[in-house]
Amino acid sequence: MMMKHSAWALAVGLGLAVSGASAQQVWKCEVGGLVRYSDRPCDSPGQALPTRQLQPNVADSLKPEVVRAALAPASAPVVAAVGNACPGDAEIRDMQTRGNSTSLGDAERQFMQDEVRRAWQCRKGQGRYSDADWAISRSAQAAQSQLSDRARQDARQRAEDMHSAADPDEGDRIARLRLAQVQARLRAEQQAARRSQNPASEPTH
Repeated sequence: MMMKHSAWALAVGLGLAVSGASAQQVWKCEVGGLVRYSDRPCDSPGQALPTRQLQPNVADSLKPEVVRAALAPASAPVVAAVGNACPGDAEIRDMQTRGNSTSLGDAERQFMQDEVRRAWQCRKGQGRYSDADWAISRSAQAAQSQLSDRARQDARQRAEDMHSAADPDEGDRIARLRLAQVQARLRAEQQAARRSQNPASEPTH
């Protein structure tokens, strides 16, 4: 009974702390055409938000998941964010094993290792994934052992498109990587074209 009372008291304290912090004055400022929020008056056009607009729903801070998070020990294992579907430990270990396989090519091995990294990011709460999203990933992983290079590449692209939609940060990384690949291919084509225009002299006999 004492433990339940302590947990309830802590939960109430959390709710009051959130409410008290939100009662501070906040300004909505326009900077370079973008909206920014500050705890100080705006240097540019802006307005002070009424305190009542900043009050949170204290009941939300008393939800069971919030109380459990507050009472959880610091050494608690990393779990997926609420509403985020992610691979489990056993599946990630299997992905790591396949990602280190010497039977895969460089591109296929890199993709598998990227999927491991993305799975851990998901477990840490990054992105918003569904079970259907990871079904696409699993299909792409399985395709990396197919004989057709086009099939392997298409599967990787489908998975990357899925990750880009589920996780904006990962989407930015994928976009930068694809741009770098296109630029590298163009440079290689330009170098090949220059070599064809200026062939090396044939050795004389």
